[in-house]
Amino acid sequence: MTSADTVVRTKRSLIGRIAERAGGGVVQVALVLIGLFWLMPTAGLLISSLRDPSQVDISGWWKVFSDPSQLTFDAYDKLLSNQLITDSLWTTLAITVPATLLVVIIGALAGYAFAWMDFPGRDWWFLIVVSLLVVPVQVALIPVAKLFGEIGIFQTTTGVVLFHTAFGLPFAIFLLRNFFAEIPRELLEAARLDGAGELRLFFRVVMPLGAPAIASLGIFQFLWVWNDMLVALIFADSGNPPITVALQQQVRQFGNNIDILGPGAFVSMVIPLAVFFAFQRQFVAGVMAGAVK
Repeated sequence: MTSADTVVRTKRSLIGRIAERAGGGVVQVALVLIGLFWLMPTAGLLISSLRDPSQVDISGWWKVFSDPSQLTFDAYDKLLSNQLITDSLWTTLAITVPATLLVVIIGALAGYAFAWMDFPGRDWWFLIVVSLLVVPVQVALIPVAKLFGEIGIFQTTTGVVLFHTAFGLPFAIFLLRNFFAEIPRELLEAARLDGAGELRLFFRVVMPLGAPAIASLGIFQFLWVWNDMLVALIFADSGNPPITVALQQQVRQFGNNIDILGPGAFVSMVIPLAVFFAFQRQFVAGVMAGAVK
């Protein structure tokens, strides 16, 4: 063995030892610290929403640890008595839930068709769908607003749902088609030999196998629609707006009214977080499956 080989083996063993040590407790501690740092703004918002507005103006939220008596639920009582905020939460749910379900259902059906059904121009149609991914939302705002005005659904909940559904479908079809295409053909052929039709095959075989990807898509769509402000600001009813627009109106009308903005912003944020953590296991499974495939 030459001296050069000895140096290489020494370097490799040193790198190997560093990698082995990094794969242990050091990385875990670093990830915990990063997670805590990432959650710090959320914790600050929660604590600020529980403090008296006069205290928020003169000191930081961390002062509550030295004076816990600052915590109060008066701001949340005021929030629940604010009809604009409570109505906006129901409006946001009325927009987000249908827009998510429609994208998931239609995207799954179209993804299965593009993956396993033969029809004329299938590849060209899929290419058109993929090309729609690069179309920005801003390009369609004015034409779609004119179209919705002509058919009478401008500034309605239906119009917002249809807009989000239309712009969510290209990504949904692209994602689910690629996932469904990885299902073994033998499994589908065996189900067909047992007499399963296309719909039964889709609901009994493809949907259970595609649950991780479908859950991931549902989370992405829910978060996008819930946190959207641009589309809601243009297409939603100004008298009954979603929560993002309602909070923006509070800023415009009353200035720094932290007693409404703090609790409202936290409630608006905690609902999508709850949805994410509810489907966290399926989301991680879908991401890992996509990474392996």
